[in-house]
Amino acid sequence: MRISKKVCLLGDFAVGKTSLVRRFVYDMFDDKYLSTLGVKVSRKVVNLEIGGDSIEMTMMLWDLNGSMGFDRVRDSYLRGAAGAVLVCDLTRPETLSSLRPYAEHLFAISPGARLVMAANKNDLTELRELAPEQVQAAAADLDAPYYLTSAKTGERVNEMFSILGRLLLDRER
Repeated sequence: MRISKKVCLLGDFAVGKTSLVRRFVYDMFDDKYLSTLGVKVSRKVVNLEIGGDSIEMTMMLWDLNGSMGFDRVRDSYLRGAAGAVLVCDLTRPETLSSLRPYAEHLFAISPGARLVMAANKNDLTELRELAPEQVQAAAADLDAPYYLTSAKTGERVNEMFSILGRLLLDRER
C-alpha cells in the first residue's frame, strides 16, 4: 500500500528545522545557517511495518520559516497537514515555550493533525539550558511524544520521523 502525507516542521528561527529535514532526507548536516524564506518542501519515502502490513509512505516535509507571524500565507502552508514536528532548541529555553502557539495555530487549520516534538541540538551538552524534565512536561502538555534529537549527529532523527509516520497511519484506522 502507498500513501502520501503532508508534514510541517514548526518552531522558531534557528532551532534546526531545516537541518532535521536535511538529516532525515539526505543523511547530511551542514552547520552553515541558512534562514528559510517562506517554505521549502522536501520528500522522503519511508517503509513502515504495521500489523504485518508493509506500507510505503511518502512524507511531504514542509519546512516553514521560523516566524510567529500567522497570516493567510502561513495558513495556506498548514492547510492539509496530517502532522507536524514541533522543534525547539535545547540551548534556548524560550523556543520551548513558543511551541504551544504553533500547535494551536496548526490545530485551528488542520484539527486532526498529529504531533511529535523534537528538542534539537542534544549534542551541545555544555550549552544546554533545558532539562529533559522541562521538555517532557511541555510534550505531555501538548500530548505529543518527544525526542532529544541532534541533526548534527543524527541522534533519534529517523526514529522520530518513523514514530510520526506510525501516528499518521493510526489516525487513518
